[in-house]
Amino acid sequence: MLFVRTHAARIYALAVAVLALVAHFVPALPSALVLGVVAAALGFGEAVHRVTGSTPETASPAETVDPFEISE
Repeated sequence: MLFVRTHAARIYALAVAVLALVAHFVPALPSALVLGVVAAALGFGEAVHRVTGSTPETASPAETVDPFEISE
């Protein structure tokens, strides 16, 4: 389970890529089935983001440069 938690985004990306290949190369699949699986994959992607993504409290602020304060 630690492996899945550590590599959740990579596993998700692989599963979605396989889903896209199957949907493309198996034209006999009903479109409603494919759309249902895609919707489930999008929901699962949100869960993966919550596990691996950073929150605004932990993310470091981006450096901003004011274009009007150019020093020479």
